[in-house]
Amino acid sequence: MKESGHKLDHELTPDEGEVQMFGHPKGLFYLFFAELWERFSFYGMRALLVLYLINDLFQNLADGTEVAYEIYAAYGSLVYFTPALGGMIADRLIGHKNSIVLGAILMTLGHFVMAFENEYIFYIALGLLIMGNGFFKPNISTMVGGLYKKGDVRRDAGFTIFYLGINVGAFIAPLICGWLGTSYGWHYGFGAAGIGMLAGLAVFWYGAGNNIYGDQGHQPKEWKDKTIAGMNIRVPVWILSFAAVPVFAYLVQNNSTKILADVFEDMGMLQFLLFTLLLLVILYIIFISIFKLSRQEVSRLVVVCVLTLFITVFWSFFEQSGSALTNFAEQNVNLVGLNASQTNSINPFWIMILAIPFSLMWKALDKIGLNPNTPVKFALGIAQLGVGFLVFSLAAGSADANGMVPMMFLIIGYLLLTTGELFVSPIGLSKVTELSPAWLTAFMMGVWFLSSSFAHFIAGIISKMTISDNGADGWIQTTAKGITGMNDSALEGASEGMINLANYTNVFAQIGILSLIIAAMALAVSPLLKKMMYGVK
Repeated sequence: MKESGHKLDHELTPDEGEVQMFGHPKGLFYLFFAELWERFSFYGMRALLVLYLINDLFQNLADGTEVAYEIYAAYGSLVYFTPALGGMIADRLIGHKNSIVLGAILMTLGHFVMAFENEYIFYIALGLLIMGNGFFKPNISTMVGGLYKKGDVRRDAGFTIFYLGINVGAFIAPLICGWLGTSYGWHYGFGAAGIGMLAGLAVFWYGAGNNIYGDQGHQPKEWKDKTIAGMNIRVPVWILSFAAVPVFAYLVQNNSTKILADVFEDMGMLQFLLFTLLLLVILYIIFISIFKLSRQEVSRLVVVCVLTLFITVFWSFFEQSGSALTNFAEQNVNLVGLNASQTNSINPFWIMILAIPFSLMWKALDKIGLNPNTPVKFALGIAQLGVGFLVFSLAAGSADANGMVPMMFLIIGYLLLTTGELFVSPIGLSKVTELSPAWLTAFMMGVWFLSSSFAHFIAGIISKMTISDNGADGWIQTTAKGITGMNDSALEGASEGMINLANYTNVFAQIGILSLIIAAMALAVSPLLKKMMYGVK
């Protein structure tokens, strides 16, 4: 018997015979574990990446820290650049299930290749991960949305549970991979990440083979039986995907290469690609809005785009966690029980503690009519992020003479970043699937993840500001120094550790101030966005 009668169009009513677990479709929990292991691999590698680059690959470079931040930003930008393409290919050509399998295989290879100690192989490994994430990430989230009909009150709770799976993987990965990487060698940690990705592929494959996901995610009918040169379209997609790997490896390695200098004087190749893709996405959305969508669908799609803009701002600040905050933990925090790479587990630890209570909270608030609408949740989430960074900055007031601060500030700051994340990220994933037309969902999910691509690019710029005190000028910097107490007079004759602390905390304070301003702007436009959602909450 089919365990789910859902079609790709998730507006259809679920089959009354749908098999459930804990009040949700059974397929949710297979996708939960597949994503858990995929995120184990991603965050295990992420926890080690910047520290590996600074302390190993670029340890002999005078500007090794800056180069490491640039590599991290380039990788982060490109790993979220490809989902827009992967989502479109899945929607139109090969289907979500095939895309997830292809993405998982590419990423498994990428993690295992990274276990070899060679600089050029390292970049090839990043290229494999970038391509793999493009096929995996948007399509597994789309399949979660496909488990629920439009208007199903379980949707937000289901995505929050799914988000818990993401963060269980993100929690255990830095602990295991960070321990292996620092105790036995970086590449043991990278290899462990590959084992995690292989486990994720196995879980998803088992669910697909046993029809756990029902009818959703199949290859579109118009391409299922059509061949090109005697091959199903899946074959050239696989070939081209592997052929693109060295291209992305080159882009990471040479992310500052200047092209079209006469037109884009200060734009590197990576930046050019990001803005070119953004332009193409905008033109495509305008085209379908004019020729293919109803007025209501256009209005809802505009809301998705505005929420995407807000989440870009959120991740631009939040992604300091993988770079500047990790380095801050290593250089200026009195760590207890964790090394610097393992501090990447603090955020997912809080999510593991809070995800289910948040899921229950949204359902309870909905029953009594007090559940905030999505735009208000976004405003509140960005505000909590800002307060979290202000907590990081206030650590300066408790520093010793060497610039070392109590770990408590790191834990509390991450708590506030986490509650902010739970207000925006799982809710945003849910609303992309609910507000987008069914035939466009994976593409719009890719656009949603494109926000993270730009966010990593911006985060790289911000993280480099922490190397020296060169944050924003004017009243924001003055206010930030007033919050931290780390002004020029206070730093006269200070130790190197104290100067490093000032660089970090003054930038963190500026992030906090800007976040609160943007949160106020988001709250101001929330009534208009609510109206444009046409009943979707």
